[in-house]
Amino acid sequence: MKLILLGAPGAGKGTQAAILAAELGIPTISTGNILRAAIKNGTPTGMKAKTYMDEGHLVPDEVIIGIITERLAESDCAKGYILDGVPRTIAQAEALEAAGIRFDHVVSLEVSDETIEERMSGRRVCEHCGASYHIKAVPPRTEGVCDVCGGKLVTRKDDAPETVKNRLAVYHRETEPLKDFYKSRGVLYPVEDMGSVEATSKAILAVLK
Repeated sequence: MKLILLGAPGAGKGTQAAILAAELGIPTISTGNILRAAIKNGTPTGMKAKTYMDEGHLVPDEVIIGIITERLAESDCAKGYILDGVPRTIAQAEALEAAGIRFDHVVSLEVSDETIEERMSGRRVCEHCGASYHIKAVPPRTEGVCDVCGGKLVTRKDDAPETVKNRLAVYHRETEPLKDFYKSRGVLYPVEDMGSVEATSKAILAVLK
């Protein structure tokens, strides 16, 4: 099963991807994570990405697609995978298709902007291992401390209210058109936010089956 999770920043893609990966026995491929891994492992594409990032530029689509294609060729992806964070634009979606990467289901998490703004103000991430939490929805066992590695939980800069508004505007302008793109290919499955992580997971699994 080859899946994409679409949705605005803060829609819960990362949380749902982790649940689905465990449920379906397939890996989650997060663009941010594989970019960091490719740079750490010193792969040619990783080094190319690092050059752009060190200069403060966005990593171009062809480099992102190259890193994803490298990652999807690994053995743990043979039975399927969940892509989180890519494609972000029609151009990236077309580049994935051109690279021969097709999807069985594109699940779009439908959450209102108001809910997202409220939600993201409560997000915390571990500065050490990157595990994510929410002070209301997914609180750590000990306030301010990561359950996984004991690292310190912090608020990311891009979860600040003004940044969230800007990120939502970019999502509506650049990423939301992907819904029509994948709808035209017959693989779009919109799922409404059900108010809780568990209920939303159930709704996603229902459309996948």
